[in-house]
Amino acid sequence: MEVILLERIGKLGQMGDVVRVKDGYARNFLLPRGKALRATADNKSRFEGMKAELQQKSLEAKGVAGQTAAKVNGKSYTVIRQASESGQLFGSVSPRDIAGLMKGDGAEINRSHVTLNTPIKSIGQYKVALDLHPDVEVSITVIVARSEAEAERIARGEDVTVRRTEAEEEAAAALANAEIFFEEGARKAAAEGEEAAEAGDNAGAAPTEDKPAKAAKKAKAKNDEEA
Repeated sequence: MEVILLERIGKLGQMGDVVRVKDGYARNFLLPRGKALRATADNKSRFEGMKAELQQKSLEAKGVAGQTAAKVNGKSYTVIRQASESGQLFGSVSPRDIAGLMKGDGAEINRSHVTLNTPIKSIGQYKVALDLHPDVEVSITVIVARSEAEAERIARGEDVTVRRTEAEEEAAAALANAEIFFEEGARKAAAEGEEAAEAGDNAGAAPTEDKPAKAAKKAKAKNDEEA
C-alpha cells in the first residue's frame, strides 16, 4: 500500500513523502494513529492544504518532547515483581507498565513512546528507548527485581540469579553436617562432665556416712575393756 507520511518516521521517510509499506503495517499502525494517509489523489490535495499546520504542530510537539527528554534521559526506574528462583517473572513488564511508572514520577509519557519489542519476562537491568518525537529519542534504565534490596544489587552489577553448583551444594551440606556433629559432641561432653561430677560427690560423701559406725565400734571396745 502507498501512503503519504504526515510526520517523519525513521527508516520510512520525511513528512509529505509517498512511500510503499505492507498493508498490515499501514492498517494497524500508520493510518489509525494519524501518521499517514492513503496515497490517493484526494489525499494528496488534502495534504497540501494541511501541510503548514502539520509542520507547526510537529515543531510544538518537538519542544515539549525536548523538555521531557531532559528530565528522563538516562534515568533509572525500578519495577518490583514476583519471580521464581531462576529469575522468571510471574507475569511480565509491558510498555504500559513502564509508562505508568514514569507518569507516577511526573513525566509526560504514554505507552506509545516506549519502544519495547517484547515484554520483559525476567529480572535484570534493561536499556529501554523512548521515542518521544520523530526527532527526539532518549533511553532510560529499567531494573526489574523482587525487592528494593535486590534492585540495588542488580544496579551494582551483581547476578542475583546464579544458582550454586553441585560442588558448592556438597560443600554447604558438609559444613552443615560438621556443625551438627560438633553440637552433638559438645552436648555429649557436657553430659559426661555432669555424670563425673555426680560420681565425685558420691565418693566424697561415703566416708562421712561411715564415721558413726566407726565411733560406735570404738565405744563398744572401750566398754568391753572396763568390764
